[in-house]
Amino acid sequence: MLDQIQQAADFISSRILEPPQFGIILGSGLGSFADQLESKVTIAFEDIPHFPVSTVEGHEGKMVIGKLENTVVLVLQGRFHYYEGYSMDQVVFPVRCMLYLNIPNLIVTNAAGSVDMNYKPGDLMLIKDHIKFHADSPLRGPNISAFGPRFNDMSDPYTHRIRTLAKAAAKRLDIPIKEGVYYYMGGPSYETASEIKAIRILGANAVGMSTVPEVIVASHGGMNVLGLSCITNMATGILDHPIGHEDVIKTSATVKEKFITLLKSIISQWANL
Repeated sequence: MLDQIQQAADFISSRILEPPQFGIILGSGLGSFADQLESKVTIAFEDIPHFPVSTVEGHEGKMVIGKLENTVVLVLQGRFHYYEGYSMDQVVFPVRCMLYLNIPNLIVTNAAGSVDMNYKPGDLMLIKDHIKFHADSPLRGPNISAFGPRFNDMSDPYTHRIRTLAKAAAKRLDIPIKEGVYYYMGGPSYETASEIKAIRILGANAVGMSTVPEVIVASHGGMNVLGLSCITNMATGILDHPIGHEDVIKTSATVKEKFITLLKSIISQWANL
């Protein structure tokens, strides 16, 4: 596995002039953020050695490296999910490439369903913590000591000081933002009404099928992490109609402008810490 990570990372490194300060993973329908970059280099996932290929609508399957002002960022337009049939090692392969490239900061974004009646579609939520009862783990098996310890601390996986910075940026821009707990489900089925009730009792505010494996590996490797969810739908049982992926894509499109504005502001301030 380490050989494959090295080969992929070396290929990416050969295509860029400056090392990125940020890795950014864009969730369903949020890929247009990459259009903001200047001096871009675009690489299709299938051209990168050992990279999986995204199969989900709303995930373009491209890596875009470029500049936001003077900050070099590496953006993934799409990600890989366990439900696509990929192993956890494949799901987190891009993050391990970022670690190999010594990228210190990671921003993970996703589309999520709300289990909280105080949230509504179109809201943005900073992730302050997550809940994962899914049995598989990206750290299962032999530990890659080059990336982190056998047993890693998870007391601050979504870096507190960066969340504070993000909340201040949202306030300055007058962009309402929630802060809550994300519950990870393996998918691809949407949750039942009873599962949503249980998830709410456990203390989560939103639910989704991504992000957490990536954050575990990033935290294991010592990266600073910010998580941002776009609430695209109310979860099963809250409203009396079925949920479909087309709702996710449609709602993501409606929040595109405030999402991009907020993320650019956060990166600008974070890069100067």
